[in-house]
Amino acid sequence: MNKRSFQITLTALSTLFFSGIATANSCASAGPQTPRDIDNLHGENKRIFSLAPPSSQMNLCNIHFHKNAEHKAKDFSVFAGDGKYGGYQCNATSSLTAAELKAPKGKVCKNVKPGDTIEVHWVHSSCDVKPGKGLGACLNDQCANPDLRVETQVFLVVNDEDALDFNDLSYDGNVVNGYHQPKHIPNTTGKPVEFLGSTTGPSYNDKQCSPLQVTWSVRPACAKIDINSLAQWCEENVFEEDHAHGVRQLVTDPKLLSTIK
Repeated sequence: MNKRSFQITLTALSTLFFSGIATANSCASAGPQTPRDIDNLHGENKRIFSLAPPSSQMNLCNIHFHKNAEHKAKDFSVFAGDGKYGGYQCNATSSLTAAELKAPKGKVCKNVKPGDTIEVHWVHSSCDVKPGKGLGACLNDQCANPDLRVETQVFLVVNDEDALDFNDLSYDGNVVNGYHQPKHIPNTTGKPVEFLGSTTGPSYNDKQCSPLQVTWSVRPACAKIDINSLAQWCEENVFEEDHAHGVRQLVTDPKLLSTIK
């Protein structure tokens, strides 16, 4: 692949990752899709690929987040609608205090407010790459078909400095055993549910499937995140992320889902 062809591939893959724009493909022949109800273990998709290595043995290549949870679980099961920012909300949303719901000054990440649910994706690649913008940061001209793993946590956004600080969950040059790694991913929200799936995004649906193969690791409980720290992160980060992405609606057709073991 020459340099120009590779750059075109990078651009196309980055577009696939975030917006779901791709050449037409049949979901009947696609591999397992995402997002899903992680409490439903059933799946009938016949395409199998190997699980990616643990994230500790891969390079963090991107961090981004979606407004509302793309996945569903017992702890985030309040349906938020079927639009671009639909998906699911944390069950604890209705029990937030007035202080937790107090609006901070100015807009936060363009479209986030206290009481919102967000789903954060820490994307890891088997390629020798550094963290950066979009899926293009997850591959290079020597590694155009990497293993991908997405570590996932759903958060309830609150105005509370005692809640988790988003900057503690970012990158900031952290290298562990030679791998680029997030400084921390919550480890008190239950054992992650691991399964085979695809990339997500609001332009994918049951007729337009994602062709990319991803190992997912989704934590089953919500955690609270401080909106002030999220605002600070959106102002400046190596991933050039400044807003919440939309969601792909839940995939429920068992023919489009892998079995969760």
